[in-house]
Amino acid sequence: MRWHSTWAFLLYILLMLVAVFCFLQRKSKTASLVFSNIDAIKKIGRSFRVYLSQLPTFLKFLSLVFAILALARPQESDTKIKKNVEGIDIVIALDVSDSMLIEDMKPNNRLESSKETIKKFINGRVSDKIGLVVFSGESYTRVPLTLDYQLLLKSLSEVQTTRNIKMGTAIGVALANSVARIKDSTAKSRVIIFLTDGENNSGTIDPITALDIAKGYGVKIYSIGMGVDGQAQLPYYLNGPGGRKIKRYRPMHSKVNEELLTRLANETGGKFYRATTSKALEEVFSDIDTLEKTKIEMNTFTRYTEHFEKFLWIAALLYLLATFLNVFVVRRFP
Repeated sequence: MRWHSTWAFLLYILLMLVAVFCFLQRKSKTASLVFSNIDAIKKIGRSFRVYLSQLPTFLKFLSLVFAILALARPQESDTKIKKNVEGIDIVIALDVSDSMLIEDMKPNNRLESSKETIKKFINGRVSDKIGLVVFSGESYTRVPLTLDYQLLLKSLSEVQTTRNIKMGTAIGVALANSVARIKDSTAKSRVIIFLTDGENNSGTIDPITALDIAKGYGVKIYSIGMGVDGQAQLPYYLNGPGGRKIKRYRPMHSKVNEELLTRLANETGGKFYRATTSKALEEVFSDIDTLEKTKIEMNTFTRYTEHFEKFLWIAALLYLLATFLNVFVVRRFP
């Protein structure tokens, strides 16, 4: 409940002044009659009409109280908010080749750091469709574009390096697969976030061909080069006594093709990042989150329902009752 014309409440001050004035006037004009002995009059007592004599005046003042409430226009508001959401469709392409197990992004390896950062990124989105593509020597879609973030996060948590698909790093195939997932999207902004720690050394589609396809569909690419270049130690496990797993390392050379990833980003209107630590990777996704914001427009509609009528009716009924009492119940005769 709200009051549209709150200035009307100032009239209560005037009403109180009138009430005080009338009270003082009534006392000064009280009629008197001198008797030498009033014992006989006392025995008569007061009639019911005497007790009701001031009621009409009180009811008239009360009717004015309700009239002022009506004048203040009590209203009940019904507010509706209409949201216009302009979402972004995002495909995250994640490298799952063996080199992603290199432990140079403390406290985790490259893959686990990527998964943790992607998880935070997904949790920060509102109404964007997000899909997940993984790749090594081949590529496949784990989750198509979806708003079911719980399903997406569950699938992401289960991502591991696997030997069920061809070994290597097929950047061209992964990019083409990602574009295929997003090309039919009707979203105004379509984005691929491409994470890899290697060079293109596998697959049947050349990265530049895949780039041309992405440009043709107006897809923007944010490419991320993972880890430090150079000689690294790749962990592997051996079966030890009692079935225990024994962790060992073997040397491995790791190198990100920065030139290719930069070209993928620049020619599609995206941006290339280099992430050599977990913190740097978080900053990369924070930057992407800022650049690709979902547009939400809110229109507020408020409808007001007037309730002054009920107070006006009460005021009118009280005044009519006061008039009735004056005329037929407590009428003074000369």
